[in-house]
Amino acid sequence: MKKIQWKFILAGLLLILPLAGCVTDVPAPSSSSAGTANSQQSRLDTVLKRGKLICGVSGELPGFSFVEPDGKYSGLDVDVCRSIAAALFDNPDAVEFRKLSAKQRFPAVQSGEVDILSRNTTFTVQRNTELNLDFAPVIFYDGQGLMVRKDSTLNTLASLKNRSICVQSGTTTEQNLADQMRQRNIPYTSVVFDDVNITFGAYTEGRCDAITADRSALVSRRSSFQKPDDHIVLPDLLSKEPLAPAVSSGDPRWSNVVKWTIYTLINAEELNIDSKNVTQFATSNDPVVKRFLGGEGNFGKKMGIPNDFAARIIKHVGNYGEVYDRNLGKQTKLKLDRGLNNLWNKGGILYSPPFR
Repeated sequence: MKKIQWKFILAGLLLILPLAGCVTDVPAPSSSSAGTANSQQSRLDTVLKRGKLICGVSGELPGFSFVEPDGKYSGLDVDVCRSIAAALFDNPDAVEFRKLSAKQRFPAVQSGEVDILSRNTTFTVQRNTELNLDFAPVIFYDGQGLMVRKDSTLNTLASLKNRSICVQSGTTTEQNLADQMRQRNIPYTSVVFDDVNITFGAYTEGRCDAITADRSALVSRRSSFQKPDDHIVLPDLLSKEPLAPAVSSGDPRWSNVVKWTIYTLINAEELNIDSKNVTQFATSNDPVVKRFLGGEGNFGKKMGIPNDFAARIIKHVGNYGEVYDRNLGKQTKLKLDRGLNNLWNKGGILYSPPFR
């Protein structure tokens, strides 16, 4: 029996060894080949090949995204897209802006019509999970408010009992208003419109007693009224509204580029690097600064973009503080105090992970 068993074992080994040799001759997939396969499915490669970014915006909100008389777009949301274009192409103008309504915005991302949605959009769990959107870091911390005419007797949310309130459909504001009024047992009449311009037009025409939207949107829209001072934003805050850009989910290479573009704006301000002094910082021996600006390491290369992407962004667009001041700050019509939108070490909650 023992001799027979050894014969079978020996025969088995002779069969296995050639197969083992064949296996070892097949090279394991390299990280570079895996990266190539992934890159073929990434929006990043589509954008790079096209040579420009397609960015979905509102185009109707001064300070965030607005079409100026000369046809150029301006605003915080616009500068996010210009920053991405600067990182990719060293050209902040390599962007095609597309105006999207509240109802059009999510399908435009999901269908691939736009590469990124940068349109005063609230980051919510439903939009993140059910709509399959990946949100970038919050670029503006906001909250929902109410605006009324100064000469009215309305001064609090409770005073709107049995009053009419204009609200845009397809937004978080409609549900937030309903929730708050229900919680406080305040009856009211909701006057709903699909279009933001019609919504605010109805309010200015006196077709409702108040209007609700993000507080920043109320201040922005008020600035374009014939008599802005005749309207006030009430102190009541109805919700949290973290506004953030969004891209289609399932593409980490593209979402990483968007994410770290925004972190670049924030981190640059923290390091006191701006559009005026970035060339001087480029010669710094500080290892933190060198890594950040691409003089050391290969953060950009690993993302599939130039190593000096941060330097490009700052050179062409500036840091977050410059972007905020240019579009929303005290020197603009909006004069919005930074509040929560200040750096974490200056009383706000803006914070960038380390570039390490």
